[in-house]
Amino acid sequence: MRELLHLSKENKMRDSSCWKITYNEFKIREEGLRESLCTLGNGYFATRGAIPEALASKIHYPGTYIAGVYNQLSTHIAGRTVVNEDIVNCPNWIFLTFKIGNGEWFYPSRHGILSYQQELDMHRGILTRRIRFQNHKGQKTSIETNRIVHMADPHFGAMRYVITPENYSDWISVKTTLDGTVINGGVPRYSQLNSKHFNPRSSGSFSRNGIFLTMKTSNSNIEIAEAAKVRLFIGQKEIRPKMKCLKEKKERIRHEFRIFITKKQSCRIEKIVSIYTSKDEGVHNPVKQAIESVQNARRFKSLLVTHQQAWERLWKRFDIQIKGDDFSQKVLRLHIFHLLQTISIHNLKIDAGLPARGLHGEAYRGHIFWDQVFAIPFYDLHIPEISKALLLYRYRRLDKAKENAKKAGFRGAMFPWQSGSSGKEETPAIHLNPMSGTWGPDYSHLQRHVSFAIAYSVWQHYKRLGDFDFLLSYGAEMILLIAQFGASLTKYSSKDGRYHTAGTVGPDEFHEGNSTVSEPGLKDNAYTNLMIVWTLMKAKEVLSILPEGDRLQIMKRLRLKDKDLHRWDDITKKMNIVINDDGIISQFDGYFGLKELDWHGYIARYGNIHRLDRILKAEGESPNDYKVSKQADVLMFFYLIELSEIENIFKRLGYSFDRDTFRKNFDYYVVRTSHGSTLSRFVHCFLAQLLGGPRESWGWFREVLESDFYDTQGETTPEGIHTGVMAGSIDIVIRGFLGIDTQGDILRINPSLPKNWQRVKLRFRHKDRWVSLSLTKSQIIILIQGPMTKPVKVPVEINNKLYNLFLGKSAKISPKRR
Repeated sequence: MRELLHLSKENKMRDSSCWKITYNEFKIREEGLRESLCTLGNGYFATRGAIPEALASKIHYPGTYIAGVYNQLSTHIAGRTVVNEDIVNCPNWIFLTFKIGNGEWFYPSRHGILSYQQELDMHRGILTRRIRFQNHKGQKTSIETNRIVHMADPHFGAMRYVITPENYSDWISVKTTLDGTVINGGVPRYSQLNSKHFNPRSSGSFSRNGIFLTMKTSNSNIEIAEAAKVRLFIGQKEIRPKMKCLKEKKERIRHEFRIFITKKQSCRIEKIVSIYTSKDEGVHNPVKQAIESVQNARRFKSLLVTHQQAWERLWKRFDIQIKGDDFSQKVLRLHIFHLLQTISIHNLKIDAGLPARGLHGEAYRGHIFWDQVFAIPFYDLHIPEISKALLLYRYRRLDKAKENAKKAGFRGAMFPWQSGSSGKEETPAIHLNPMSGTWGPDYSHLQRHVSFAIAYSVWQHYKRLGDFDFLLSYGAEMILLIAQFGASLTKYSSKDGRYHTAGTVGPDEFHEGNSTVSEPGLKDNAYTNLMIVWTLMKAKEVLSILPEGDRLQIMKRLRLKDKDLHRWDDITKKMNIVINDDGIISQFDGYFGLKELDWHGYIARYGNIHRLDRILKAEGESPNDYKVSKQADVLMFFYLIELSEIENIFKRLGYSFDRDTFRKNFDYYVVRTSHGSTLSRFVHCFLAQLLGGPRESWGWFREVLESDFYDTQGETTPEGIHTGVMAGSIDIVIRGFLGIDTQGDILRINPSLPKNWQRVKLRFRHKDRWVSLSLTKSQIIILIQGPMTKPVKVPVEINNKLYNLFLGKSAKISPKRR
């Protein structure tokens, strides 16, 4: 069954366009978006797809970000001193440009471009740019650049820069730089905040053709070392021109050299960089390590081979092949590509979480929110060790989460809405409204539900993999401490015999409080309350499956008493959920009393109303007064939890719930949501699929794919891609369109392919076995990896019918369609 595991050469040729993102014009206004989408990374570091000839400007922003490298700065603004922790824009290693004779240094927007092509090859992980330009003397030059961020060795970046004079012979001068003068300047609305994170340490040269630069973050004291080696080739011959090493203070160092090139003779410049930090495991002297590493580095073409081999191994595991829809195929691969560049196998040695905007820009300051809840299924199904690394990022910050809870007056572990290096709350105290230009308080840190999302991820990871050792060593403690926290959020009222919560904000984010009450936060946010109930129920289940000795030990360590467990049980029976007579679940207590918004009027006036909160505040209004949502809130619970389990939870609470209730709530909230978050669309897409609305679901899915690819929210993707929506798009395909459920001992597949999808192929893990699937609307070919020495049958449920399949033997099934 090799055809299930690999694309044939013929398919690869036919499919090549679906592996590439190509731009055939140089467009200044699109550079920010292209730089983000063409970012190259390997989980350790990533570099935006900026042109090498440019420093940071209003057009270009060549940022480089290293996973887990943060720094704090203070700024006095809006009458207060605010402290922000940011992922740090590290020294720019890609800068390289040239000039002809005594002319100007080449810069695309200043020269007459004859042709331009930029191409991201996702299959090989390489960014290529081809330019032909003509200067004022009529000299025509072609340039080709190739760049990689090495997927096999996470410390290497490499670039090949080829210059070919087409109609002249002349001296070419080249300069290449390691630039530590960089600041965090990639997000305009942060421009009033301090942004210089580095202090210089040292710079210099080594060998004949090497330079190095070390910088240190001003507060976190992380040393960043970059060492670069430059080699020059004409034909197969290496040329060794005299190189001048020039310093600008201690923050910038460059090489300059010149060479005479004859017409149609190509000059190949190879720049290899090695990057290390003082955070790296086992590294005591980053600059020494960087220099030694780059000195031993092989040529660009050799690095490219091992880099491509690493990507080939990843694609064999992660690729989803779609026949009949090139756009979906291309963008899904783009999403897989960027997720693997943000978090990869290298993260097993890195203490870092999943930034909401990847390692692609500075939006949200590189913080970690709850996006792992959407991404962990993606990694669980292919390389679950990566999922474990993400969850261990949270586990290592468990003590800080306990401290956060204690300071806020709660028990257990309260994880921050925005997390960075330490695990304390990094949500800014104030937020700039770019529409009004004013600063206001930011209450999004009241999204306590992030802790329950972490408990959810831990439980789902355990259920998919059956990894009891992980649950025993890490997961049980996390779930139980989060359950403690959730229980302490609730208060019992003898008036109605129900438990209530107050002072929280739901996923919606537009509603931060009640206009009639001075204190921020909402009462009885339905999503938060339901997730507390779910978490408490899973915590009780965790205790029931632990061996008695381990159960007693962990209860003693966490100071859990029987009376706590009785209260947990009581909460799961008496949590308050506000539901009206029509079966609509109130987003929070008081929601039904809010005003309806004139949606048509606001669309007519503003066009893009994704951020209605900013629009309303700029008008002197408040979103707290209206039935408007940024993204799915009540409906988020239906996205995470299976309907059968939801029915049981509602029944336990004494409320009625069925599929009709689900449909009513979907219809009610979908028309009151602005989708100001990219997360919103894939949630609605998945729910529409569950409700059997293929046309509606398909419309949402297209919007999910277009959101980053076309920057549909307007000027957000240039500041960093959205990892949550990229993971969500894959979840729609696997869990929604293909109906794959790997949580139980029995693999379940209930496909409902989009109309224009002719075939889908993919691989994934179920427990410890690889499963290869090829699906059409009429047939499923399935191969479950295993020995063929003796016949072993495994149960697989397809469209609710049970089949017993032999391990290691392909099976063709033509099930009845749903």
